[in-house]
Amino acid sequence: MLSYPSGLPVSTCALTLLADALRRRRERIGSPWRKLSPGRQALLVLAHLRKGERYADLAAGFRVGIATVHRYVHEALAVLAAMTPTLQHAVSMAAAKAYVVLDGTLLCIDRVAMAAKGDRIYYSGKHKTHGLNVQTLADPAGRLIWASPALPGSRHDIGCAREHGLLAALAGTGVPVLADRGYQGAGRTCPEVRVPQRSRRRDPVTGTFRPLSANQRAAGRAYAALRAPGERANAQLKSWRVLRKIRSSPSRASDLVAAVQALILAG
Repeated sequence: MLSYPSGLPVSTCALTLLADALRRRRERIGSPWRKLSPGRQALLVLAHLRKGERYADLAAGFRVGIATVHRYVHEALAVLAAMTPTLQHAVSMAAAKAYVVLDGTLLCIDRVAMAAKGDRIYYSGKHKTHGLNVQTLADPAGRLIWASPALPGSRHDIGCAREHGLLAALAGTGVPVLADRGYQGAGRTCPEVRVPQRSRRRDPVTGTFRPLSANQRAAGRAYAALRAPGERANAQLKSWRVLRKIRSSPSRASDLVAAVQALILAG
């Protein structure tokens, strides 16, 4: 198999963070000798996460076995997952902001239809594809504050936020939480959550939705402008190609999200 040099759009801070963490782990478990140094192992893992490189391609490029690549990647994922902020820490950071943006995103997975319909739990009717639901919190500039573990894509955003304890954690902080219509009703348990104006009820005569007033439309545009930077957090996650279409088991997706989150916050 041929190999070639290639660029990797990742900050040096992220590489240093992972290499130092791997070095400390090797010292702690008493494993001083490896085929690759901590820095080279970190580079291998970043190539997998950022560019979605397959294990076989990484094995050829770094001149190690595929099994070694598998061990290196899974070891690094565990190290990075331990470095991610807790929900309590993320909420304390959010409380210092003018407002935060709450949103859900779907990470596509490599699933095919099963005769027993065992894959139905991952199918998102909204996106018409199999995937996993991840909740994100972003600051007014669109910087990622926190990303949740992954849940099946058939789940609704507000249900996922409740299961993660996100709404309960944000309640009482006093910081406005801007969300979309998928979180309609969240204000009952978390008064800080704001959602855009809903369409007015159907006209009983015509059967169509009554149009919003000019003031309501203007308020909706202003609300959308405040929420728009929050989409950057979802884009940041998906700029790491391993999350654009997850080829591993869905049960491993939360580790991938946590690892990418740690690297984004480090950079």
